[in-house]
Amino acid sequence: MSAHAAHTDPPSPGGAYDAVIVGGGHNGLVAAAYLARAGRSVLVLERLDHTGGAAVSTRPFAGVDARLSRYSYLVSLLPHKIVRELGLDFRLRTRTISSYTPAERSGRPTGLLVGGGEERTRHSFARLTGSEREYEAWRRFYALTGRVAERVFPTLTEPLPTREELRRRVDDEEAWRILFEEPIGVAVEESFADDLVRGVVLTDALIGTFADAHDPSLAQNRCFLYHVIGGGTGAWDVPVGGMGALTDALADAARSAGAHLATGHEVLRIASDGGEAEVAYRTRDGREGTVGARHVLVNASPQALAALTGDTPPEPAEGAQLKVNMLLKRLPRLRDTAVDPREAFAGTFHIAEGYGQLAAAHAEAAAGRPPAVPPSEIYCHSLTDPGILGPGLAERGYQTLTLFGLHTPARLFAADHDAVRDELLGATLAQLDAHLAEPLADCLATDAEGRPCIEAKTPLDLERDLALPGGNIFHRALSWPYAQEGAGRWGVQTRHPNVLLCGAGAVRGGGVSGVPGHNAAMAVLEGRGDPGD
Repeated sequence: MSAHAAHTDPPSPGGAYDAVIVGGGHNGLVAAAYLARAGRSVLVLERLDHTGGAAVSTRPFAGVDARLSRYSYLVSLLPHKIVRELGLDFRLRTRTISSYTPAERSGRPTGLLVGGGEERTRHSFARLTGSEREYEAWRRFYALTGRVAERVFPTLTEPLPTREELRRRVDDEEAWRILFEEPIGVAVEESFADDLVRGVVLTDALIGTFADAHDPSLAQNRCFLYHVIGGGTGAWDVPVGGMGALTDALADAARSAGAHLATGHEVLRIASDGGEAEVAYRTRDGREGTVGARHVLVNASPQALAALTGDTPPEPAEGAQLKVNMLLKRLPRLRDTAVDPREAFAGTFHIAEGYGQLAAAHAEAAAGRPPAVPPSEIYCHSLTDPGILGPGLAERGYQTLTLFGLHTPARLFAADHDAVRDELLGATLAQLDAHLAEPLADCLATDAEGRPCIEAKTPLDLERDLALPGGNIFHRALSWPYAQEGAGRWGVQTRHPNVLLCGAGAVRGGGVSGVPGHNAAMAVLEGRGDPGD
Protein backbone atom coordinates (compact mmCIF):
# COMPACT_ATOMS: atom_id res chain seq x y z
CA MET A 1 0.00 0.00 0.00
CA SER A 2 2.50 2.61 1.15
CA ALA A 3 5.93 2.62 2.66
CA HIS A 4 4.34 4.40 5.61
CA ALA A 5 1.74 1.78 6.46
CA ALA A 6 3.97 -0.28 8.75
CA HIS A 7 4.46 1.96 11.77
CA THR A 8 2.80 4.85 13.53
CA ASP A 9 3.71 7.55 16.02
CA PRO A 10 0.95 7.43 18.66
CA PRO A 11 -0.02 10.73 20.28
CA SER A 12 0.66 11.36 23.93
CA PRO A 13 -2.73 10.96 25.65
CA GLY A 14 -3.86 14.34 26.85
CA GLY A 15 -0.81 15.96 25.25
CA ALA A 16 -0.79 19.23 23.34
CA TYR A 17 0.68 20.27 20.00
CA ASP A 18 1.10 23.50 18.13
CA ALA A 19 -0.81 21.92 15.24
CA VAL A 20 -2.95 18.80 14.91
CA ILE A 21 -3.68 17.81 11.33
CA VAL A 22 -6.77 15.75 10.65
CA GLY A 23 -6.06 13.44 7.73
CA GLY A 24 -2.78 12.20 6.27
CA GLY A 25 -3.47 12.77 2.59
CA HIS A 26 -0.94 14.66 0.51
CA ASN A 27 -2.17 18.10 1.57
CA GLY A 28 -2.03 17.21 5.27
CA LEU A 29 1.51 15.92 4.83
CA VAL A 30 2.56 19.10 3.03
CA ALA A 31 1.18 21.19 5.89
CA ALA A 32 2.85 18.93 8.47
CA ALA A 33 6.23 19.17 6.77
CA TYR A 34 6.12 22.97 6.49
CA LEU A 35 5.02 23.48 10.10
CA ALA A 36 7.49 20.97 11.54
CA ARG A 37 10.33 22.54 9.54
CA ALA A 38 9.34 25.87 11.10
CA GLY A 39 9.83 24.37 14.56
CA ARG A 40 6.19 23.73 15.43
CA SER A 41 5.13 20.55 17.21
CA VAL A 42 2.87 18.66 14.79
CA LEU A 43 0.63 15.60 15.04
CA VAL A 44 -1.11 14.05 12.02
CA LEU A 45 -4.11 11.82 12.82
CA GLU A 46 -5.05 9.49 9.93
CA ARG A 47 -8.08 7.18 9.98
CA LEU A 48 -6.62 4.58 7.61
CA ASP A 49 -3.64 2.34 8.34
CA HIS A 50 -1.48 4.30 5.89
CA THR A 51 -0.86 7.88 4.84
CA GLY A 52 -1.40 9.17 1.32
CA GLY A 53 -5.18 9.41 1.00
CA ALA A 54 -6.17 9.12 -2.67
CA ALA A 55 -2.56 9.52 -3.84
CA VAL A 56 -1.26 6.01 -3.16
CA SER A 57 0.33 3.14 -5.07
CA THR A 58 -1.18 -0.30 -4.50
CA ARG A 59 -1.01 -3.85 -5.82
CA PRO A 60 -4.74 -4.36 -6.45
CA PHE A 61 -4.50 -7.72 -8.19
CA ALA A 62 -3.79 -10.83 -6.08
CA GLY A 63 -0.33 -12.26 -6.56
CA VAL A 64 0.64 -9.77 -9.27
CA ASP A 65 3.68 -7.50 -8.80
CA ALA A 66 2.28 -4.35 -10.37
CA ARG A 67 2.00 -1.14 -8.32
CA LEU A 68 -0.79 1.01 -9.71
CA SER A 69 -1.77 4.57 -8.85
CA ARG A 70 -5.15 3.30 -7.74
CA TYR A 71 -7.04 6.58 -7.46
CA SER A 72 -5.28 9.81 -8.49
CA TYR A 73 -2.70 9.12 -11.16
CA LEU A 74 -1.14 12.18 -12.87
CA VAL A 75 0.54 15.33 -11.57
CA SER A 76 0.19 18.83 -12.98
CA LEU A 77 -0.70 21.24 -10.20
CA LEU A 78 2.12 20.43 -7.72
CA PRO A 79 4.31 23.57 -7.64
CA HIS A 80 8.04 23.00 -7.96
CA LYS A 81 8.32 25.48 -5.09
CA ILE A 82 6.84 22.87 -2.71
CA VAL A 83 9.08 20.08 -4.01
CA ARG A 84 12.14 22.33 -3.64
CA GLU A 85 11.33 23.86 -0.24
CA LEU A 86 10.49 20.50 1.33
CA GLY A 87 13.46 18.76 -0.31
CA LEU A 88 11.26 15.98 -1.69
CA ASP A 89 12.98 12.95 -3.17
CA PHE A 90 10.46 12.72 -5.97
CA ARG A 91 10.59 12.79 -9.76
CA LEU A 92 8.19 13.39 -12.60
CA ARG A 93 8.54 12.29 -16.21
CA THR A 94 7.04 14.18 -19.12
CA ARG A 95 4.90 12.34 -21.62
CA THR A 96 6.15 12.92 -25.17
CA ILE A 97 2.66 12.29 -26.55
CA SER A 98 -0.10 14.51 -25.23
CA SER A 99 -3.09 12.61 -26.60
CA TYR A 100 -4.48 10.30 -29.23
CA THR A 101 -8.14 10.24 -30.22
CA PRO A 102 -9.28 7.43 -32.54
CA ALA A 103 -12.05 8.11 -35.05
CA GLU A 104 -13.71 6.75 -38.13
CA ARG A 105 -14.10 9.00 -41.14
CA SER A 106 -15.68 7.92 -44.43
CA GLY A 107 -15.72 4.35 -43.17
CA ARG A 108 -11.97 4.29 -42.51
CA PRO A 109 -10.17 4.23 -39.16
CA THR A 110 -8.14 7.34 -38.44
CA GLY A 111 -7.36 9.51 -35.43
CA LEU A 112 -5.77 12.63 -34.00
CA LEU A 113 -2.29 12.39 -32.46
CA VAL A 114 -1.14 15.43 -30.48
CA GLY A 115 2.55 15.38 -29.61
CA GLY A 116 5.75 14.00 -31.01
CA GLY A 117 6.77 17.39 -32.42
CA GLU A 118 5.00 20.27 -34.13
CA GLU A 119 5.18 18.90 -37.67
CA ARG A 120 3.83 15.53 -36.66
CA THR A 121 0.92 17.14 -34.83
CA ARG A 122 0.21 19.44 -37.78
CA HIS A 123 0.18 16.45 -40.13
CA SER A 124 -2.18 14.54 -37.85
CA PHE A 125 -4.68 17.42 -37.80
CA ALA A 126 -4.55 17.61 -41.59
CA ARG A 127 -5.01 13.84 -41.89
CA LEU A 128 -8.12 13.97 -39.72
CA THR A 129 -9.74 17.18 -40.94
CA GLY A 130 -8.40 17.63 -44.46
CA SER A 131 -6.79 21.02 -43.85
CA GLU A 132 -4.55 22.94 -41.45
CA ARG A 133 -7.32 25.23 -40.22
CA GLU A 134 -8.01 23.29 -37.01
CA TYR A 135 -4.32 23.02 -36.18
CA GLU A 136 -3.84 26.77 -36.48
CA ALA A 137 -6.91 27.32 -34.31
CA TRP A 138 -5.46 24.82 -31.80
CA ARG A 139 -2.18 26.73 -31.67
CA ARG A 140 -3.93 30.07 -31.12
CA PHE A 141 -6.24 28.69 -28.43
CA TYR A 142 -3.50 27.02 -26.42
CA ALA A 143 -1.18 29.99 -26.78
CA LEU A 144 -3.92 31.96 -25.03
CA THR A 145 -4.33 29.42 -22.23
CA GLY A 146 -0.54 29.18 -21.94
CA ARG A 147 -0.28 32.91 -21.28
CA VAL A 148 -2.95 32.61 -18.58
CA ALA A 149 -1.14 29.64 -17.03
CA GLU A 150 2.13 31.56 -16.77
CA ARG A 151 0.38 34.38 -14.93
CA VAL A 152 -2.11 32.51 -12.74
CA PHE A 153 -0.20 29.42 -11.58
CA PRO A 154 2.37 31.34 -9.46
CA THR A 155 -0.50 32.98 -7.53
CA LEU A 156 -1.71 29.65 -6.13
CA THR A 157 0.94 29.69 -3.39
CA GLU A 158 0.55 33.41 -2.69
CA PRO A 159 -2.13 35.15 -0.61
CA LEU A 160 -5.42 35.19 -2.49
CA PRO A 161 -5.71 37.99 -5.02
CA THR A 162 -9.04 39.74 -5.46
CA ARG A 163 -10.92 39.09 -8.68
CA GLU A 164 -9.78 42.43 -10.08
CA GLU A 165 -6.17 41.85 -9.03
CA LEU A 166 -6.18 38.51 -10.84
CA ARG A 167 -7.80 40.10 -13.88
CA ARG A 168 -5.03 42.69 -14.02
CA ARG A 169 -2.45 39.93 -13.62
CA VAL A 170 -3.93 37.99 -16.54
CA ASP A 171 -3.81 41.25 -18.56
CA ASP A 172 -5.72 39.77 -21.49
CA GLU A 173 -9.38 40.70 -21.85
CA GLU A 174 -10.10 38.03 -24.47
CA ALA A 175 -8.65 35.32 -22.25
CA TRP A 176 -10.51 36.65 -19.22
CA ARG A 177 -13.81 36.62 -21.11
CA ILE A 178 -13.26 33.10 -22.49
CA LEU A 179 -12.16 31.49 -19.23
CA PHE A 180 -13.76 33.53 -16.46
CA GLU A 181 -16.98 35.03 -17.83
CA GLU A 182 -18.54 32.98 -20.64
CA PRO A 183 -19.29 29.25 -20.70
CA ILE A 184 -16.24 27.53 -22.19
CA GLY A 185 -18.50 26.01 -24.84
CA VAL A 186 -18.78 29.43 -26.50
CA ALA A 187 -15.03 29.67 -27.10
CA VAL A 188 -14.75 26.02 -28.13
CA GLU A 189 -17.45 26.45 -30.76
CA GLU A 190 -16.08 29.78 -31.98
CA SER A 191 -12.51 28.47 -32.21
CA PHE A 192 -12.97 24.99 -33.69
CA ALA A 193 -15.16 23.51 -36.42
CA ASP A 194 -14.40 19.79 -36.14
CA ASP A 195 -16.57 17.88 -33.65
CA LEU A 196 -13.74 15.59 -32.54
CA VAL A 197 -11.30 18.46 -31.99
CA ARG A 198 -13.94 20.35 -30.03
CA GLY A 199 -14.46 17.32 -27.82
CA VAL A 200 -10.77 16.85 -27.10
CA VAL A 201 -10.57 20.48 -25.95
CA LEU A 202 -13.72 20.25 -23.83
CA THR A 203 -12.62 17.15 -21.88
CA ASP A 204 -10.38 19.24 -19.64
CA ALA A 205 -13.53 21.02 -18.44
CA LEU A 206 -15.25 17.78 -17.44
CA ILE A 207 -12.72 15.73 -15.46
CA GLY A 208 -14.60 14.85 -12.28
CA THR A 209 -17.06 17.66 -13.07
CA PHE A 210 -20.63 16.90 -14.12
CA ALA A 211 -21.53 19.82 -16.35
CA ASP A 212 -22.49 20.77 -19.87
CA ALA A 213 -20.26 22.93 -22.08
CA HIS A 214 -22.75 25.79 -21.65
CA ASP A 215 -23.57 25.35 -17.95
CA PRO A 216 -24.36 28.88 -16.65
CA SER A 217 -22.70 28.08 -13.29
CA LEU A 218 -19.31 27.95 -15.11
CA ALA A 219 -18.33 24.88 -13.07
CA GLN A 220 -16.87 23.55 -16.31
CA ASN A 221 -14.77 26.72 -16.74
CA ARG A 222 -13.27 26.38 -13.29
CA CYS A 223 -12.40 22.75 -13.99
CA PHE A 224 -10.91 23.71 -17.37
CA LEU A 225 -8.82 26.47 -15.80
CA TYR A 226 -7.20 24.15 -13.26
CA HIS A 227 -6.43 21.63 -15.98
CA VAL A 228 -4.63 24.11 -18.24
CA ILE A 229 -2.62 26.15 -15.71
CA GLY A 230 -0.64 23.35 -14.03
CA GLY A 231 3.05 24.09 -13.66
CA GLY A 232 2.52 27.27 -15.67
CA THR A 233 2.27 25.10 -18.80
CA GLY A 234 -0.72 22.80 -18.38
CA ALA A 235 1.43 19.69 -18.84
CA TRP A 236 0.33 16.52 -17.01
CA ASP A 237 3.30 14.44 -15.90
CA VAL A 238 3.81 10.88 -14.72
CA PRO A 239 5.02 10.35 -11.10
CA VAL A 240 7.97 7.97 -11.13
CA GLY A 241 7.07 5.04 -8.89
CA GLY A 242 3.38 5.98 -8.96
CA MET A 243 1.47 8.45 -6.81
CA GLY A 244 2.60 6.66 -3.67
CA ALA A 245 6.14 7.80 -4.37
CA LEU A 246 5.01 11.40 -3.87
CA THR A 247 3.11 10.79 -0.64
CA ASP A 248 5.88 8.57 0.73
CA ALA A 249 8.34 11.41 0.04
CA LEU A 250 6.01 13.84 1.81
CA ALA A 251 5.65 11.52 4.82
CA ASP A 252 9.45 11.21 4.96
CA ALA A 253 9.80 15.01 4.82
CA ALA A 254 7.25 15.51 7.58
CA ARG A 255 8.73 12.84 9.85
CA SER A 256 12.32 13.94 9.32
CA ALA A 257 11.29 17.47 10.31
CA GLY A 258 9.83 16.14 13.56
CA ALA A 259 6.12 15.66 12.81
CA HIS A 260 4.35 12.67 14.39
CA LEU A 261 2.21 10.61 12.00
CA ALA A 262 -0.41 8.48 13.75
CA THR A 263 -2.24 6.11 11.40
CA GLY A 264 -5.27 4.11 12.49
CA HIS A 265 -6.52 7.12 14.46
CA GLU A 266 -9.98 8.36 13.47
CA VAL A 267 -10.86 11.89 14.60
CA LEU A 268 -14.31 12.04 16.22
CA ARG A 269 -14.78 15.73 17.00
CA ILE A 270 -13.05 19.09 17.25
CA ALA A 271 -13.91 21.58 20.00
CA SER A 272 -12.48 25.08 19.72
CA ASP A 273 -12.87 28.33 21.63
CA GLY A 274 -10.98 30.21 18.94
CA GLY A 275 -7.71 30.20 20.83
CA GLU A 276 -7.25 26.58 21.88
CA ALA A 277 -8.75 23.40 20.51
CA GLU A 278 -9.29 19.84 21.67
CA VAL A 279 -9.31 16.96 19.20
CA ALA A 280 -10.94 13.65 20.16
CA TYR A 281 -9.96 10.45 18.37
CA ARG A 282 -10.51 6.70 18.40
CA THR A 283 -7.92 4.08 17.51
CA ARG A 284 -8.53 0.93 15.49
CA ASP A 285 -8.67 -1.17 18.66
CA GLY A 286 -11.41 1.05 20.09
CA ARG A 287 -9.38 3.18 22.51
CA GLU A 288 -10.38 6.83 22.71
CA GLY A 289 -8.32 9.86 23.63
CA THR A 290 -7.91 13.60 23.21
CA VAL A 291 -5.09 15.96 22.37
CA GLY A 292 -4.88 19.71 22.63
CA ALA A 293 -3.85 22.02 19.80
CA ARG A 294 -3.27 25.69 19.17
CA HIS A 295 -4.33 25.11 15.55
CA VAL A 296 -6.24 22.31 13.86
CA LEU A 297 -5.80 21.80 10.13
CA VAL A 298 -8.45 19.63 8.52
CA ASN A 299 -7.27 17.63 5.50
CA ALA A 300 -10.78 16.35 4.83
CA SER A 301 -13.90 17.53 3.03
CA PRO A 302 -15.98 20.54 4.08
CA GLN A 303 -18.73 18.04 4.98
CA ALA A 304 -16.36 16.18 7.30
CA LEU A 305 -15.20 19.47 8.81
CA ALA A 306 -18.80 20.43 9.59
CA ALA A 307 -19.48 17.03 11.16
CA LEU A 308 -16.40 17.31 13.38
CA THR A 309 -17.14 20.84 14.57
CA GLY A 310 -20.94 20.52 14.78
CA ASP A 311 -21.48 23.22 12.17
CA THR A 312 -24.13 23.31 9.45
CA PRO A 313 -22.90 21.15 6.57
CA PRO A 314 -22.49 22.64 3.09
CA GLU A 315 -24.53 21.53 0.09
CA PRO A 316 -24.01 17.83 -0.68
CA ALA A 317 -21.23 17.11 -3.16
CA GLU A 318 -21.47 14.60 -5.99
CA GLY A 319 -18.71 12.87 -7.91
CA ALA A 320 -19.12 11.91 -11.55
CA GLN A 321 -16.40 9.53 -12.67
CA LEU A 322 -15.72 5.83 -13.23
CA LYS A 323 -12.12 4.89 -12.44
CA VAL A 324 -10.88 1.62 -13.93
CA ASN A 325 -7.48 0.02 -13.32
CA MET A 326 -6.20 -2.74 -15.59
CA LEU A 327 -3.12 -4.86 -16.18
CA LEU A 328 -2.53 -6.18 -19.71
CA LYS A 329 -0.34 -8.96 -21.07
CA ARG A 330 0.26 -6.68 -24.07
CA LEU A 331 -1.11 -3.46 -25.52
CA PRO A 332 -3.93 -4.07 -28.01
CA ARG A 333 -3.44 -3.42 -31.70
CA LEU A 334 -5.32 -0.43 -33.17
CA ARG A 335 -7.56 -0.33 -36.23
CA ASP A 336 -5.71 2.87 -37.15
CA THR A 337 -2.44 1.28 -38.28
CA ALA A 338 -0.79 4.67 -38.83
CA VAL A 339 -0.24 4.97 -35.07
CA ASP A 340 1.84 2.69 -32.84
CA PRO A 341 -0.14 1.59 -29.75
CA ARG A 342 2.92 2.43 -27.64
CA GLU A 343 2.45 6.06 -28.67
CA ALA A 344 -1.35 6.09 -28.67
CA PHE A 345 -1.58 4.85 -25.08
CA ALA A 346 1.41 6.84 -23.76
CA GLY A 347 -0.61 10.06 -23.75
CA THR A 348 -4.32 10.48 -23.06
CA PHE A 349 -6.33 8.10 -25.24
CA HIS A 350 -9.77 9.68 -25.74
CA ILE A 351 -12.76 7.40 -26.25
CA ALA A 352 -16.23 8.58 -27.31
CA GLU A 353 -15.28 12.15 -26.45
CA GLY A 354 -16.50 13.95 -29.53
CA TYR A 355 -18.26 17.20 -28.72
CA GLY A 356 -21.69 15.82 -29.61
CA GLN A 357 -21.01 12.58 -27.75
CA LEU A 358 -20.08 14.47 -24.59
CA ALA A 359 -23.28 16.53 -24.78
CA ALA A 360 -25.42 13.43 -25.35
CA ALA A 361 -23.79 11.54 -22.46
CA HIS A 362 -24.35 14.49 -20.14
CA ALA A 363 -28.00 14.80 -21.14
CA GLU A 364 -28.63 11.09 -20.55
CA ALA A 365 -26.94 11.10 -17.14
CA ALA A 366 -28.76 14.31 -16.14
CA ALA A 367 -32.02 12.50 -16.95
CA GLY A 368 -30.99 9.65 -14.64
CA ARG A 369 -29.84 7.15 -17.27
CA PRO A 370 -26.32 5.71 -17.65
CA PRO A 371 -24.86 7.05 -20.92
CA ALA A 372 -25.34 4.59 -23.77
CA VAL A 373 -22.02 5.74 -25.25
CA PRO A 374 -19.91 6.50 -22.16
CA PRO A 375 -16.99 8.91 -22.73
CA SER A 376 -13.67 8.06 -21.14
CA GLU A 377 -9.93 8.49 -21.41
CA ILE A 378 -7.06 6.08 -20.86
CA TYR A 379 -3.34 6.24 -20.36
CA CYS A 380 -0.58 3.72 -19.81
CA HIS A 381 1.64 4.63 -16.84
CA SER A 382 4.07 1.79 -17.44
CA LEU A 383 5.09 3.09 -20.89
CA THR A 384 6.59 6.17 -19.24
CA ASP A 385 7.57 4.52 -15.96
CA PRO A 386 8.10 0.75 -16.41
CA GLY A 387 9.52 0.54 -12.87
CA ILE A 388 6.00 0.15 -11.44
CA LEU A 389 6.03 -3.38 -12.89
CA GLY A 390 7.95 -6.24 -11.34
CA PRO A 391 10.93 -7.37 -13.46
CA GLY A 392 9.18 -10.50 -14.70
CA LEU A 393 6.14 -8.55 -15.91
CA ALA A 394 8.16 -5.87 -17.66
CA GLU A 395 10.28 -8.45 -19.47
CA ARG A 396 7.16 -10.20 -20.77
CA GLY A 397 5.69 -6.96 -22.15
CA TYR A 398 2.96 -6.39 -19.56
CA GLN A 399 1.46 -2.88 -19.32
CA THR A 400 -0.93 -1.03 -17.02
CA LEU A 401 -3.96 0.91 -18.21
CA THR A 402 -5.82 3.56 -16.25
CA LEU A 403 -9.27 4.59 -17.48
CA PHE A 404 -11.19 7.64 -16.27
CA GLY A 405 -14.86 7.73 -17.29
CA LEU A 406 -16.85 10.97 -17.51
CA HIS A 407 -20.51 11.82 -16.89
CA THR A 408 -21.23 9.01 -14.43
CA PRO A 409 -22.68 10.92 -11.45
CA ALA A 410 -23.10 9.15 -8.13
CA ARG A 411 -26.90 9.29 -8.41
CA LEU A 412 -26.82 6.71 -11.21
CA PHE A 413 -25.47 4.05 -8.85
CA ALA A 414 -27.78 4.67 -5.89
CA ALA A 415 -30.49 2.10 -6.66
CA ASP A 416 -28.46 -0.88 -7.96
CA HIS A 417 -24.78 -0.11 -7.61
CA ASP A 418 -23.15 -3.27 -8.92
CA ALA A 419 -25.49 -3.73 -11.88
CA VAL A 420 -25.04 -0.15 -13.08
CA ARG A 421 -21.29 -0.31 -12.54
CA ASP A 422 -21.03 -3.48 -14.59
CA GLU A 423 -23.30 -2.09 -17.31
CA LEU A 424 -21.24 1.09 -17.59
CA LEU A 425 -17.96 -0.78 -17.57
CA GLY A 426 -19.15 -3.06 -20.35
CA ALA A 427 -20.42 -0.14 -22.45
CA THR A 428 -17.20 1.81 -21.88
CA LEU A 429 -14.96 -1.06 -22.93
CA ALA A 430 -17.18 -1.66 -25.98
CA GLN A 431 -16.46 1.91 -27.09
CA LEU A 432 -12.74 1.21 -26.77
CA ASP A 433 -13.05 -2.11 -28.59
CA ALA A 434 -14.64 -0.32 -31.55
CA HIS A 435 -11.23 1.25 -32.25
CA LEU A 436 -9.12 -1.84 -31.57
CA ALA A 437 -8.05 -4.58 -33.97
CA GLU A 438 -8.50 -7.13 -31.16
CA PRO A 439 -10.77 -7.20 -28.09
CA LEU A 440 -9.30 -5.70 -24.95
CA ALA A 441 -10.46 -8.79 -23.05
CA ASP A 442 -7.94 -10.87 -25.02
CA CYS A 443 -5.13 -8.66 -23.71
CA LEU A 444 -6.08 -8.62 -20.01
CA ALA A 445 -3.70 -10.35 -17.63
CA THR A 446 -5.06 -12.66 -14.94
CA ASP A 447 -4.29 -12.67 -11.23
CA ALA A 448 -3.06 -15.54 -9.08
CA GLU A 449 -6.62 -16.90 -8.89
CA GLY A 450 -7.23 -16.72 -12.64
CA ARG A 451 -9.42 -13.61 -12.58
CA PRO A 452 -9.01 -10.82 -15.16
CA CYS A 453 -6.87 -7.96 -13.82
CA ILE A 454 -9.49 -5.22 -13.96
CA GLU A 455 -11.22 -3.23 -11.21
CA ALA A 456 -13.77 -0.44 -11.50
CA LYS A 457 -14.39 2.24 -8.86
CA THR A 458 -17.57 4.32 -8.89
CA PRO A 459 -18.16 7.57 -6.99
CA LEU A 460 -19.90 5.56 -4.26
CA ASP A 461 -16.84 3.29 -3.97
CA LEU A 462 -14.67 6.37 -3.46
CA GLU A 463 -17.07 7.70 -0.84
CA ARG A 464 -16.84 4.38 1.03
CA ASP A 465 -13.08 3.81 0.62
CA LEU A 466 -11.74 7.35 0.97
CA ALA A 467 -14.57 9.32 2.65
CA LEU A 468 -14.89 11.54 -0.43
CA PRO A 469 -18.35 13.16 -0.18
CA GLY A 470 -20.48 11.71 -2.95
CA GLY A 471 -17.24 10.39 -4.44
CA ASN A 472 -16.31 13.92 -5.54
CA ILE A 473 -12.56 13.91 -6.25
CA PHE A 474 -12.39 17.65 -5.53
CA HIS A 475 -14.50 17.39 -2.32
CA ARG A 476 -16.86 19.98 -3.80
CA ALA A 477 -17.16 22.16 -6.91
CA LEU A 478 -13.83 23.81 -7.70
CA SER A 479 -13.51 27.48 -6.80
CA TRP A 480 -12.10 30.37 -8.76
CA PRO A 481 -8.50 31.10 -7.70
CA TYR A 482 -9.34 34.47 -6.20
CA ALA A 483 -10.75 35.77 -2.93
CA GLN A 484 -14.00 34.17 -1.71
CA GLU A 485 -16.18 35.46 1.10
CA GLY A 486 -15.11 34.00 4.44
CA ALA A 487 -12.08 32.15 3.07
CA GLY A 488 -9.55 34.60 4.49
CA ARG A 489 -6.19 35.71 3.17
CA TRP A 490 -5.05 32.21 2.15
CA GLY A 491 -8.37 30.59 1.22
CA VAL A 492 -8.29 28.13 4.13
CA GLN A 493 -10.11 29.90 6.97
CA THR A 494 -13.29 28.63 8.62
CA ARG A 495 -15.63 30.29 11.09
CA HIS A 496 -13.40 28.95 13.89
CA PRO A 497 -10.31 31.18 14.02
CA ASN A 498 -7.86 28.39 14.82
CA VAL A 499 -9.42 25.65 12.66
CA LEU A 500 -8.29 25.72 9.03
CA LEU A 501 -9.34 23.70 5.99
CA CYS A 502 -6.26 22.29 4.24
CA GLY A 503 -7.91 19.74 1.92
CA ALA A 504 -9.14 19.83 -1.65
CA GLY A 505 -12.27 21.77 -0.62
CA ALA A 506 -10.23 24.86 0.26
CA VAL A 507 -10.08 27.73 -2.20
CA ARG A 508 -7.51 26.71 -4.86
CA GLY A 509 -7.90 23.09 -3.81
CA GLY A 510 -8.53 20.07 -6.02
CA GLY A 511 -6.07 17.81 -7.78
CA VAL A 512 -2.75 16.58 -6.43
CA SER A 513 -1.19 19.95 -5.75
CA GLY A 514 -0.25 20.37 -2.09
CA VAL A 515 -1.44 23.96 -2.50
CA PRO A 516 -4.08 23.92 0.29
CA GLY A 517 -1.57 22.25 2.62
CA HIS A 518 1.04 24.90 1.83
CA ASN A 519 -1.45 27.73 2.21
CA ALA A 520 -2.85 26.48 5.53
CA ALA A 521 0.70 26.21 6.87
CA MET A 522 1.42 29.76 5.71
CA ALA A 523 -1.75 31.00 7.44
CA VAL A 524 -0.60 29.40 10.71
CA LEU A 525 2.95 30.74 10.40
CA GLU A 526 1.65 34.24 9.70
CA GLY A 527 -0.57 33.96 12.76
CA ARG A 528 -3.64 34.41 10.62
CA GLY A 529 -6.77 32.48 11.41
CA ASP A 530 -9.75 34.82 11.56
CA PRO A 531 -12.16 34.62 8.62
CA GLY A 532 -11.78 38.33 8.16
CA ASP A 533 -8.01 38.23 7.81
